[in-house]
Amino acid sequence: MRILVADDDRNLNRILCETLREEGCSADGCYNGRDALDFCAGASYDGIVLDVAMPELDGIETVRRLRERGDQTPVIFLSARGDVQHRVEGLESGGDYYLVKPVDFRELMAVIRAVTRKYAGFRSNLYSVADLTVDIRRRTVKRGGKTIPLTGKEFALLEFLLRNRGVVLTREMIENNLWNYEFEGGTNVVDVYIGYLRRKIDAGFDRKLIHTVWGSGWVLRDEG
Repeated sequence: MRILVADDDRNLNRILCETLREEGCSADGCYNGRDALDFCAGASYDGIVLDVAMPELDGIETVRRLRERGDQTPVIFLSARGDVQHRVEGLESGGDYYLVKPVDFRELMAVIRAVTRKYAGFRSNLYSVADLTVDIRRRTVKRGGKTIPLTGKEFALLEFLLRNRGVVLTREMIENNLWNYEFEGGTNVVDVYIGYLRRKIDAGFDRKLIHTVWGSGWVLRDEG
């Protein structure tokens, strides 16, 4: 998943981004609502973690403007203000969840998985294609009953393919989802990770799940 963190507390912002990356996500950070709008205009995010009290443009107004321009990316509000009035205001502005600081990161990750799963049309943390099963919450992968160890980036790539099962994903789409703005495109890094994943997921199996669509990209589908 690619997540945007918008919070003017720079230390918290850095910690949240670093921890998200440790969980296999791609994370971008900014410090005010105006920059958050610019980031969302330039990239596609699976979720936004948004502080309510920010300079230039607060979180509530930021979400209102996102929704006005048709951006339905799930938004999780963070705020030091936890009274009912502020919670209601946040949710009615277009937010999907409201967490009160200090934030327990385990709860935040559970909420991120829940709201992005709902947005993508999934009701479970379990994905399956043919004899491949993936548990997003436990971060386990099995094929034919055999556990397959993946690195964080390999798991993120597989999750992205699973969430878009049957959809041809271009190199740019994969780069935009798995790497943040610091990544310089134009290299063969996506090809390399597709190769890593194929060797672990498809090697030794007659039924291949990761397919190349020449001139376009890659797709995960069961052609058995």
